[in-house]
Amino acid sequence: MDLPIQVIAVVLAAVLAPAAPEAGRPGWFTSWAQSQQNLAPVAVRDQSLRMITHLSQGGSAVRVRLQNTFGRQPLTVDRTTAGLSTGDAAVSRPVDVTFGGRRSVTIPAGGEVWSDRTPLDTAPGTDLAVSTYVSGDVVPGRHESAFRDNYLTPAGSGDHTADTGAAAYTERVQSTYLVSAVDVFNPRLRGTIVPFGSSVVDGVGSTNCGPGCTEPGTNKRWTDVLARRIVAELPADQQLAVANAGVSGTTSAVCPRTPDAFVGLDALSRLERDVLALHGVTDVIYYYGTNDIANGCTANDIVTSYRAVFDRLRKAGIDVHVTPITPRPGYSDQNNVDRHTVNDFVKRGGDCSGTCAEVVDLDQVLEDPLRPNSINPLYDTGDGVHANIRGQQAIADYVALKSFR
Repeated sequence: MDLPIQVIAVVLAAVLAPAAPEAGRPGWFTSWAQSQQNLAPVAVRDQSLRMITHLSQGGSAVRVRLQNTFGRQPLTVDRTTAGLSTGDAAVSRPVDVTFGGRRSVTIPAGGEVWSDRTPLDTAPGTDLAVSTYVSGDVVPGRHESAFRDNYLTPAGSGDHTADTGAAAYTERVQSTYLVSAVDVFNPRLRGTIVPFGSSVVDGVGSTNCGPGCTEPGTNKRWTDVLARRIVAELPADQQLAVANAGVSGTTSAVCPRTPDAFVGLDALSRLERDVLALHGVTDVIYYYGTNDIANGCTANDIVTSYRAVFDRLRKAGIDVHVTPITPRPGYSDQNNVDRHTVNDFVKRGGDCSGTCAEVVDLDQVLEDPLRPNSINPLYDTGDGVHANIRGQQAIADYVALKSFR
C-alpha cells in the first residue's frame, strides 16, 4: 500500500534525525520561536547564516531547532554555533552546537532536528545569535517576517559561524532562515505560553511608531511586552517563557478562498509542529479568525475548527485562552454577523462554551468606542487591521498574568 508523502516525511524524520538525549527531561522550556511558513526566495551555497533570536527567559544551557519543513530534498547543515549578540551581526564567544554529538546534521525533507544541550548562560531578553554554515546548494525554509535584520555572508564565502565580528556578514534579510525555536534549560520556570494565530500574533504593526516612523528590531510585539511583564511582575517561582507561534495570513479553519501560499497552514495542520512539539507548553493564547472571515469561512466553519484545536490542546494538558475576533473595516454586514456569532460562542459563559479555560477579550481593547466594527484610531497602523506599537502595548497590558499556571 502506498503511503501519503506526509506520512513518509514524518517517518523519515523520526528515523534519520539525531536523537536529542534530553528531549524528555524536565527543565527544558521553549523560550523563543518563529514558525516556518515557506521557502526562502533564493538558494544559499557555501555560506553562513546568522539569525538573531530574542529569548523570553534565560537558563544555563540552550537547544536549537532547525527545520526543513518545506524542503523537497534533505538539507545538510555543516556547522552551527550559538553566542550572545553584541549588536548587528557581532557576537560574543560563539560555541559549537552539536546534534547527536556531531557537528554536521542532515535534516530530512519535511523534517526537523533539535540540537544537543549546549552550555551557555542566558537571561530574559537575551539576543542569542544562532549561526549555521551550509556548504551545499539548498533553499532553506524561513519565517517570512522577523521584524529585525538577520545576516548572511555572500555565496561561496565559506564557514564564518565562529566569527565574533560582523565583517563577513554583508547581506541582510528580514526573515528568519532554518532556525525555528530555542529552548533554555531552567528548572525554575513553570511553563511556556504559546501565542498562536495569524498576523496579529506574528507581530505585524509592532514596528509602527506613527506616520513615517518604524522601529525594526526593538521587540515590541505584544508577545514580547507580555514576556517582559512576566519577568517584572511575577514572583521568581511563577516565571513563564513566551514562544510566539504566529504566522501572518493563516486561518483557523480551511477556508474556500485560502490563497495557495497558505494552504496547509491552517491551525489544525500546524498545531503539532508549531505548538505541541515545543517544550514545557502549559498555555496557549489563541488569536485566530479574522483571516477566516476574509477568506470565505462561515461562523460554523470557524467554531468547528476552534473545537477541534481546543480538544487536542486540552488532551495534551494545555490551557487555552481565546481572544474574540477583532474588528476589520473591510468586512461586509454578513462578515460582521459571522464575527459576532463566533464571538458570542467564545464569550458565552466566559469559557468558550465549555471548550477553553479563559476568554482574553482583546476585541474590547482594540475596538473604536464610536465605531465598534473598527479599531481605535490611537492603535491603528492605518490598515484598519493591525495594532501599532501603542496598540501592542495595550494588548499586552490587558492580559491577566494570574490566568496562567
